[in-house]
Amino acid sequence: MNSEADIRIGTRISTTELERRWKAVRMQMKERGLDFLVLQNCTDSLGGYLKWFTDLPTRNNYPATVIFPRDDEMITIWHGPRPPAEPSPPAWSIRGVKKRISVPYVPTLGKSSGTFDAEKVVEELAQYKNCNVGLVGTELMSAAFYKCIVEQLNTAKFEDATNMVDAIKAIKSDEEIQLTREVCEMQDSIFEYALTRIQPGKRDYEIHADIVHRCLEMGGEQTNIMVGSAAANVASKQLPLHFWNRRIEEGDQFTLLIEANGPSGLWAELGRTICLGKASLELEEQCELAIKAQKLTLSLLKPGADPAAIFKANNDFMKSIGYPEEKRIFAHGMGYDMVERPAIDCGETMKIAARMNIAVHPSVVSAKAAGWVCENYIIAETGENECLHKTVQKIFEI
Repeated sequence: MNSEADIRIGTRISTTELERRWKAVRMQMKERGLDFLVLQNCTDSLGGYLKWFTDLPTRNNYPATVIFPRDDEMITIWHGPRPPAEPSPPAWSIRGVKKRISVPYVPTLGKSSGTFDAEKVVEELAQYKNCNVGLVGTELMSAAFYKCIVEQLNTAKFEDATNMVDAIKAIKSDEEIQLTREVCEMQDSIFEYALTRIQPGKRDYEIHADIVHRCLEMGGEQTNIMVGSAAANVASKQLPLHFWNRRIEEGDQFTLLIEANGPSGLWAELGRTICLGKASLELEEQCELAIKAQKLTLSLLKPGADPAAIFKANNDFMKSIGYPEEKRIFAHGMGYDMVERPAIDCGETMKIAARMNIAVHPSVVSAKAAGWVCENYIIAETGENECLHKTVQKIFEI
């Protein structure tokens, strides 16, 4: 007989995989003399630490907190009812947790409830005098949360343990790689569907709605689908949702990025340009240059490589072909975060390693055209990196 979790959750990471993660983290905690880790996340697009530790996502800016002991099971703190009501999340949904705490805290309510979660962390750790606490993802914690625990746990010693966890989280297991392949297969299928929805007379937001609906139909839980249309001979770029009221006409260009997670919660992204008619020569040339730029990056994405050197190599190539240098992150890791380390950027310190999932999406842009490609690759120990998407690298003319 299926459990409640089997009935209600589309894809669960295996308990074996969770235990692998916990064991690897606890080994590092022991080496560094850390007694506890504390993390807080509030979204499942750029807040994947909680999902990585618990296999449960956070959504809609409602924070959730994990206390991860070195020598015991976890304590979780979620938005929900006070005792004696059943705490959130339901017991059947979570593993490796000895205590579930829920309190009705909402950040927008300020001092009336905004630090209830931090106060619970203090209550749980106050008994451990002079403990060593590693904070994970401090950039994702609210200032009120951080201030409360650091000031009130005044005998504890705090350090940033983000790099320690990132180094483990960035290297994908066999199970994570297989689940990511399934996400990429889903996105290839969604792209084929999208080609049937991009039509003259439709507005950008209508096409976006169709694609998001298909993602959800296929089991995806979260999307960051980006679209943007433009007339022929005008660079077509991805735009925020607020700018999606343009009506598409015959002969236009349409830029589509399918950035979505699958039923597993793991992220990938696929991007192409679609023309409602014949692509211009300039767009074709720039797309070919973008493919060359991607191949250059892939040739350098080898175990031990320095992301800053790869970033420079891409910009040297851009200058050599007469186009502006890259000013954004054009390649990065993906996992439970839509963007995770390592970033191919001048400030990244994490070296490339085998089994990382890296999205590579260079673009070559002028006033008249924007050539680009985007897909995911698993970094190989030796030889070529594995492309996880199967969609042909070309401009699609419909």
